[in-house]
Amino acid sequence: MTMPSGSPFDTHSGTGKLRVTRDSFKRQEIASVHTSKFCFVIHPLSLADVERYEPGAKGKGEPIIRKILEWMPAYAAVHVTGVRTPDGRETEGWFVAAPLMPEQIIAFPREEVYDRILHAIKIGAELGANVAGLGAFTGVVGDAGITINERSPIPVTTGNSLTIAAGVQSLFRGAQEMGIDAPQATAVVVGATGSIGAAGVHLVAPHVKHVILVARNATRLRKFHESVKEELPCASSATLDISAAVRQAQLILTATSSTQDVIEPEDLQTGAVVCELSLPHDVSRRVALERPDVLVTEGGNMLVPGNPRLERVREPGTEFDLNLPRRTALACMSETMVLALENRCEPYTLGRGIDVQRVIEIERLAARCGFKLADMRAFDAAITQPMIEATRRAAAERRARVPA
Repeated sequence: MTMPSGSPFDTHSGTGKLRVTRDSFKRQEIASVHTSKFCFVIHPLSLADVERYEPGAKGKGEPIIRKILEWMPAYAAVHVTGVRTPDGRETEGWFVAAPLMPEQIIAFPREEVYDRILHAIKIGAELGANVAGLGAFTGVVGDAGITINERSPIPVTTGNSLTIAAGVQSLFRGAQEMGIDAPQATAVVVGATGSIGAAGVHLVAPHVKHVILVARNATRLRKFHESVKEELPCASSATLDISAAVRQAQLILTATSSTQDVIEPEDLQTGAVVCELSLPHDVSRRVALERPDVLVTEGGNMLVPGNPRLERVREPGTEFDLNLPRRTALACMSETMVLALENRCEPYTLGRGIDVQRVIEIERLAARCGFKLADMRAFDAAITQPMIEATRRAAAERRARVPA
């Protein structure tokens, strides 16, 4: 999230009023083939996000920052240009901020949160967007986009179909890097009754020997497991005990809406692979310090085709820091871009259930548009090949010390 000129965090600004007009943006020529435009709703995931994108917030203190975010309206934060397919199609769009923290999105009255998100989408639509994406907790609140889409002036997607496609790719890429024999492995899906997790169960199961479903709500978990266990091509079980499940698994896919750590270092097997699709992160940062033998990867990142540029709206010429490598975007963002490039301005992914065929389709469309799985990252930093090799060595050394 980035604050506009006139931010309430800026003690030297004027009135702080937020005005958005089409004339505020530089327009670039679109390729000869007409494509739609997009907007994507963002929000800060932590106080560090607020301070990183808005230097004026530094030193203000957490209570003041949170209070400012409570009343601060949505605003256009970033103009995105240069997203271009190999066959010459190009799109542009905007990241529009709905400035609430995850805890505030969960705690505030639902209608108030809906209004914040809809205000952000309306700003994007006024700027020319034909389809909107919901980022992080804006895609989780309430009924996961259904009500937002019904009230929105343009179609809305959560981006979860491409997120799960990228996550499953990342999980099995990690398995290959760590030498795990996936067909003989046990996998855990944490958050199995959520929209991403439920699809993950179906997509992971064909490639492993046993899949364990984990969720917090016992009734929902039991009903979901009963509805799918006969159609899964591997053995399956379900539990509320995350720790016990993780201790049995070589592969862990996690996609929860928790604001707390759910994967702890003491529970992980030697040489395990954890792919997390959650923001904020599900995996404790203690894992990075205490378990050098475990490979953790953020699964939902894509390499964007073309030469994408993220320019701050209120500070023309200044690049927006997405805290990702150049040309890299979250898969949920990428799904919104793909829909624009393909002129598929429709509510592609909504609600708690994801159609696996839709996941397969958006994966194919993304590949056609030139989107690729991004390089591995964990704990907001790149994972290099030497680091992967060091993880393999640490796993081998730990197995030698602590035989199974």
